Amino acid sequence: MIKKAILFFTFFFVTYCYNQNKKDWSLTPKKIGVLYNYGSEDNFLFDDKDYTYSTNTFKLQAFYNLGSWRNFDFELIVQSQVQFLQHQLLNEFYVTPDQENFREKIAEFIQPKNMNLYGIEFGFAGKKELFKKLDLQASISLGFSYIDTRTERLAKGFTFIENFTLGFSYQIFKESFLYIGSNFGHVSNLNFQKPNDGYNILGIEIGYSVNIGK
Repeated sequence: MIKKAILFFTFFFVTYCYNQNKKDWSLTPKKIGVLYNYGSEDNFLFDDKDYTYSTNTFKLQAFYNLGSWRNFDFELIVQSQVQFLQHQLLNEFYVTPDQENFREKIAEFIQPKNMNLYGIEFGFAGKKELFKKLDLQASISLGFSYIDTRTERLAKGFTFIENFTLGFSYQIFKESFLYIGSNFGHVSNLNFQKPNDGYNILGIEIGYSVNIGK
């Protein structure tokens, strides 16, 4: 349901802004940037006692101007990324006897794991000016990725990544911006493979971007 909502609203606003700004549309990004995010399941929203999970994420970003509506400015953000993940099963009874080779799986999954996730993510962002040089920014995004290690919660291979972010963008120099915010993230594979319990995180992030377009 969340994926469908993200896709619908992104398609609607991208189409609307493109039709309003055909002359300004370009495959060249308006800005490029980098972003670092740290997220974990150990927080006041989740704190699952069955496992630990944390991620250090590094993103390269390209920002495309989608135009304005009322007092909001909209951007498409294309983000390639790598996530360095740490995971460990804490509750061995999470792996039930009805699973094939469940004892071997328990022995495998209770070991601490360092995993990598590689992906591309497409975000729709809206910004509203609060004060001169300071904007409130929110975004929703959906992406496709590959995770290189299986766990009791998620199979190795293809996954979806979803994020909702909220933060502040500040113009620190004439053509550059600092972003500080928080995010809610989810990783799962839409039942393409089993298991598919997925991961939820709450994180903090910081980014830097530079104008390169006119």
